[in-house]
Amino acid sequence: MDENQEELETHFLQLKEELHQNDLQDFREHFLEMHIYDQGQFYQSLDSEERQLVYSYLSPKELADMFDVIEEDDEHVEEYLSEMRPHYAADMLSEMYTDNAVDILNELDKKQVAKYLSLMESDHANEIRELLHYEDDTAGSIMTTEFVSIVANQTVRSAMYVLKKEAQIAETIYYTYVVNTDNQLVGVISLRDLIINDDDTMVSDAMSERIISVNVGDDQEDVAQMFRDYDFLALPVTDYEDHLLGIVTVDDIIDVIDDEAASDYSGLAGVNVEEVDENPIKSASRRLPWLITLLFLGMTTASLINHYEALVSEASILAVFISLITGTAGNAGTQSLAVAVRRIAMSDDKESGFGKLIIGEILTGLVTGLVTGVAIFAIVGIWKHNFVLGFVIGTAMLAAITVANLAGSLIPMVMEKLGFDPAVASGPFITTLSDLTSVLIYFNIASLFMEHFIGS
Repeated sequence: MDENQEELETHFLQLKEELHQNDLQDFREHFLEMHIYDQGQFYQSLDSEERQLVYSYLSPKELADMFDVIEEDDEHVEEYLSEMRPHYAADMLSEMYTDNAVDILNELDKKQVAKYLSLMESDHANEIRELLHYEDDTAGSIMTTEFVSIVANQTVRSAMYVLKKEAQIAETIYYTYVVNTDNQLVGVISLRDLIINDDDTMVSDAMSERIISVNVGDDQEDVAQMFRDYDFLALPVTDYEDHLLGIVTVDDIIDVIDDEAASDYSGLAGVNVEEVDENPIKSASRRLPWLITLLFLGMTTASLINHYEALVSEASILAVFISLITGTAGNAGTQSLAVAVRRIAMSDDKESGFGKLIIGEILTGLVTGLVTGVAIFAIVGIWKHNFVLGFVIGTAMLAAITVANLAGSLIPMVMEKLGFDPAVASGPFITTLSDLTSVLIYFNIASLFMEHFIGS
């Protein structure tokens, strides 16, 4: 544990002691001087009785600042809200940034959402209702309506006045968006431009008309790609008639990137990697469907091996190398799958990228298969004093790796074109499929050279 962590742990112990001693003044002073992330960590370390004391010591606004960091990421957020008085919870949600409050409410059932909205002031409730209506994983679902907008026909002086007035409730002030009388987005001006221009300069002369924006229905993954490409801190969100509806900020995009990465890892592993439930029964119930599916696919491979039982009984040496070929091909297929999923996520021109990826993976499979095949040819030939057997193993290895590479790149590409998440072409699925094709290739090649190692 580093020095900063030890200091933080000591501070947490002090805060808990002040809580238990009902030392309101010292607790508030020491708690509020912490960074809001550390406040959140402290809050999440408390038990229910200790949290009840926190609710009596802190205002809804002070708690809202901390919940803006916690958001929906904590699995216990529904429990936190349920243990607050309903009016207190509603006030706290009202004080949060709208997009963060929406994230939390999306984790609740409809009755709970309706209860909290009914207890809020109508303005706050209406803003939240608007965002709740957008589809999940779209720009509309992650945008915030707390931003600063101005009109073009005003001076920098008046724009700065508006900015100062709205800054307290805005999620970011680094960009100010310029709209016309119909609330259509016509330009953007940065805080730097507002500062360096003369007070009497017109906003229309200082703003940039080259606007990068996203549509409210755009997929959040595409929005994240825009942030990566342009290095923005925020992007405006518009409807189909260019009306400014909100903004997406970089902190929300970091959450999106984290969620998308976790989703991809879950698909590749065939299991939910964000699974935090410690109950073994529940954990097993979530993993079993994939495992049972793969078990039946594995039975297909076992049946195929059984089909070649006569071949194996005549040349028992063939059985020694089954796992070597299937394992190596499975590893190659998983590598190809990971590369394909990553390229699909990053590619802007997916049509032209499809052919290049397939050809590239076939060539990669041929090169890796050739090198691996030559190596195993030499090893088996020297080890078993039978270079014909080495040739069979090496050729099967070459073909199996090439086919596995092709499958690993082709399957996610096809799934992406069909509208499915390519990551669900999981590693275990590709590995099992590679086992099937590898066994088929191996025994068919071996059957052509049977007379050279019968009795080996």
